Amino acid sequence: MESDIKSSGNKAREKITFKENKLLDELKEVSEKHIGQLTADIKSGEISVQMYRQQVKLIDQTQQSEFDMDVYEMYQGCEVGDVDAVGDADLKDDGRIAKIMFRQDTDQLSRALDDLQLGEIDVLYEGVLDLKATPVLHDTINIRVAGDGNAARPIDVTTLVVNGTDTVVVTDCKNKSVKSFFTKTKQPGHSKLSLSSRPYGITKLKHNQVAVTLPDTSQIVTVEVNPDLVLLSTITTNKQYLGLTSPTQSTLAASVRSPPSVDILDMTGHMLRSVKPVHSGKNILQNPRFLCTTRTGNIFVSDCRSRCVLCLTPAGDVVFTYPPTGDTTLTLPWGITSTSTGDILVADSSQHSVVHLTESGQFVRNFLTADDGVLNPRGNCVDGRGHVYVCKCTLGEIKVFSCSNTV
Repeated sequence: MESDIKSSGNKAREKITFKENKLLDELKEVSEKHIGQLTADIKSGEISVQMYRQQVKLIDQTQQSEFDMDVYEMYQGCEVGDVDAVGDADLKDDGRIAKIMFRQDTDQLSRALDDLQLGEIDVLYEGVLDLKATPVLHDTINIRVAGDGNAARPIDVTTLVVNGTDTVVVTDCKNKSVKSFFTKTKQPGHSKLSLSSRPYGITKLKHNQVAVTLPDTSQIVTVEVNPDLVLLSTITTNKQYLGLTSPTQSTLAASVRSPPSVDILDMTGHMLRSVKPVHSGKNILQNPRFLCTTRTGNIFVSDCRSRCVLCLTPAGDVVFTYPPTGDTTLTLPWGITSTSTGDILVADSSQHSVVHLTESGQFVRNFLTADDGVLNPRGNCVDGRGHVYVCKCTLGEIKVFSCSNTV
């Protein structure tokens, strides 16, 4: 960050130095032209003085002559000598410089320097998301953009801060694309990356990179976020993966519907192990969809068919399931995310709600409901500014709620 700040200062100084040198070059050019004109004036004056001296000498000689013809010839010689100064013709073509001045609007310069922004220090706080507070609708992002042939259908979402720009990245399965939405230089912007097939899950790999599943073509793509989107690589997998998370910098965890499992992959798509937790002789997973990684490295899985949320260790052991067997608290769990404090937010699509669970899988409350405008939610995520993002699949929107415990 120190390097980035110094780099911003250097770039600003380089631009100022460039403008300074440009003005100096312009001054040098016009000064040389003016000096050339003044030099021509001096030369012309010297010629005139020499000519007048000759005329004075001629007049003196003529006054001593006794012939009228000599006086007449002297008069004609003086008339011929009264000509334009040397170099005047050349000066008329380019215009004669009368004065050179340096005009400067010091007030404008002062305002420009005051408005100069090298950047700002941005601090993201842990615990800024106050899940006890009443969520307030902060923004609605319509993800349909120019060029979309179909109604937008957001499935999963994540957020990044790229070069100081808050960026929302979402998968749009109907338009076979990944999209980013951001505000840059106080102007809203977006980017669209078209893909070969429908995208589904998304996870953040680095501060400016995400990975996206393409189940129809058994692929995972990595995308750079600038915040404009750039395709980095395409990873071919042996299964049609849906949900995606990144437990470590070198591994991915992905859910597959048939046969149901959560697979741990390396960054080339090679499967390291397949997790198929069993309870009473039956596979707990029936249709795993969304995944997320907790602060302790565990993996949360939402299963829409078994209507539960599982917490798995990186080795695949079951930490807990919510709700307990036989409980029907959840009816269609989809999107799932974990906060910096370890709390869990699960989107229940059929109940039009987002459920708040503790890190140990205890129900707290319905954090968002249909009264908050949450209809058929899919993917969800949180950022470091106290915002919760929820994909409204049927309306092609992302609802952004604010629940911050800081001003």
